[in-house]
Amino acid sequence: MVGVVVSHSETTDVPEGKLRAVEEVLDAQPLLSAADLELLRWAAEYYHHPVGQVFATALPLALREGRDRQPLQRFWEPTAAGQETLAGDTLRRAPRQKALLVHVAAHAGCDDAALDAAFDSWRSHARALVARGLLQSRQQPFESAAIPSLAASDAQAGTLPVLTPAQQRAVEQLTPAELQGAFLLDGVTGSGKTEVYMRVVSEVLSRGRAALILCPEIGLTPQLLERFERRFDTPVAALHSGLTDTERARAWRAAATGQARIVIGTRSAVFTPIPQLGLIVVDEEHDSSYKQQEGGFRYSARDLALLRGQRSGVPVVLGSATPSLESLHNVHLGRLAHIELPERAGSAVPPRVALIDMRAHPVHKGIATPLRHAIQRHLEAGAQVLLYLNRRGYAPTLLCQSCSWIAPCSSCDARLTVHQGRDRLACHHCGAEAPRPTRCPRCGYELHPLGHGTERVEETLAELFPDFAVERFDRDNLRQARQLEQAIERVHSGAARILVGTQMLTKGHHFPDVTLVGVLNADQSLFSTDFRAAERLAQTIVQVAGRAGRAERPGEVLIQTQYPEHPLLSTLLDGGYAGFTASALMERDAAHWPPFVRLAIVRASDLNPEGALEFLRAAKALLPSPTGVHLRGPVPAAMSKRADRYHAQLLVESAQRTRLQRFLAEWVPAVEAMAAPRSLRWALDVDPLEVL
Repeated sequence: MVGVVVSHSETTDVPEGKLRAVEEVLDAQPLLSAADLELLRWAAEYYHHPVGQVFATALPLALREGRDRQPLQRFWEPTAAGQETLAGDTLRRAPRQKALLVHVAAHAGCDDAALDAAFDSWRSHARALVARGLLQSRQQPFESAAIPSLAASDAQAGTLPVLTPAQQRAVEQLTPAELQGAFLLDGVTGSGKTEVYMRVVSEVLSRGRAALILCPEIGLTPQLLERFERRFDTPVAALHSGLTDTERARAWRAAATGQARIVIGTRSAVFTPIPQLGLIVVDEEHDSSYKQQEGGFRYSARDLALLRGQRSGVPVVLGSATPSLESLHNVHLGRLAHIELPERAGSAVPPRVALIDMRAHPVHKGIATPLRHAIQRHLEAGAQVLLYLNRRGYAPTLLCQSCSWIAPCSSCDARLTVHQGRDRLACHHCGAEAPRPTRCPRCGYELHPLGHGTERVEETLAELFPDFAVERFDRDNLRQARQLEQAIERVHSGAARILVGTQMLTKGHHFPDVTLVGVLNADQSLFSTDFRAAERLAQTIVQVAGRAGRAERPGEVLIQTQYPEHPLLSTLLDGGYAGFTASALMERDAAHWPPFVRLAIVRASDLNPEGALEFLRAAKALLPSPTGVHLRGPVPAAMSKRADRYHAQLLVESAQRTRLQRFLAEWVPAVEAMAAPRSLRWALDVDPLEVL
């Protein structure tokens, strides 16, 4: 067994026979600082989760399993023959090999990370130089790097974009020496938030300190990484789930030893130990991906980033074009300083937004006539078009028009989705699949797909616009990070003219030639039972609309809906996102929902249809709820049966965080001690994002 020593003592009350000796210490130096340990302990207490699993979340798998005891880095240096070669001109016919050899000699040797930062591709040239006896490498342990003061850290300082007045004010506000506190960088899409981040990071590096940049999705990490690597002449470490165990351990070590001065990562990167940390940025802070919602340690990386910054005395910048209601409420309370970027950078102007009433226009396979004409007009003008539909697959339902039979999932209270390309039916909740039948099993009548998913829309677009290539962005079509990068390259090259996809398309992408955005079905979340559904829909519409008209060409956004008079849509169009949030915050306050109350949910599931409800009823009766704490339910989940298990939930709420935490600290151990059948599973989610 591999463990983490978090403290030690000279005495113990544990009987000697139950003690186990530490057989071997794997690390010569502590992996985590005292501040890092304290953050993890606090997180375990706040989210009421076993501290061992919290540490497991924070450490790479290779370290947890003891496979990275003495990590080595490869160090390159010229041989004596290589030094002599540099004095002559024998490499004139191999300019890339020469550039590599010159770079290594000029820096008195380089490790792999430094060469990765300096060259797009260097390994094949290094092998060629080794074969010629001009370059050599040796393995050496990672060492904590002396943190350089990079006064001129911008590699392309002479070609930096000119800041808008709002950007300049933001940079000035975020770069004073010894700055502390938390800031909300509230900038419309295309306003240049990333440029502000990079200017502030440049200033942080110039003081010999490091920066942590969090982004919500693995799909955005390569783009952000590329921009920072182009800008800064310093190693950058990337941490996300797309890395192999070895790659992740190497990047983690580079950050922890100070080799990498900039760390870019997704949710779990918030725990990365970084010496001399000087800045934390949480990009797209509103994104739900920052909250671990399924299995294991359910934490919010955004909230822990704020705590880490507060305890470390470093500034934390939350950036978004559609800030969460929690962050806007914290602005009102004075916990966040509000910095606004109200205009797009450069000559770009906000797109024109309009609704298409689908009741008043003919609709062909999910695309209304006004949208079809607009697509044709923008394509003929040489631009690109983006269509958003948050429903993957070919069709959400397979229907018998004779007896109304609908293909069900046998394991869930859900319908099976049609996937035409694979000729299969699939459940998007439990992952079950089945062959696609051609006849109704009940009456033998022919079956028809009902509704539209991205796969069917792609087929329709190819039919309507055969001269223009279509690129589909969803998890079915782009399963690997490299596939996503290749698709983005086809968009930027102009090979793909029409883009259709799910939320994968809405987050952070810069497509300068997209001038038309179409939202095919804005009604999916208008009547959801989740109190956050309206906020998510508004954020999605604003984010996807922000992909239009980001360069010189003006943009246009058309939103298809069956309910053009719905208050959410009218408020969003008339008052923008700020108008929507003002109204939404008043509704939340009146209804006693977050951010005006604090929530925790106990979710339980069992193979027995009544098992989860019975367990939660017994848990509710364990302790009387104190003044100011209310237990609501238990009730079945909105989708009661999922993956052959029956789900229920119990809501705990309080207007005060401290009262809620005090109750949970006493109640959760009592729930853990309850007798329960082996088939029952339960978990606590503090500050949940979904109440379904």
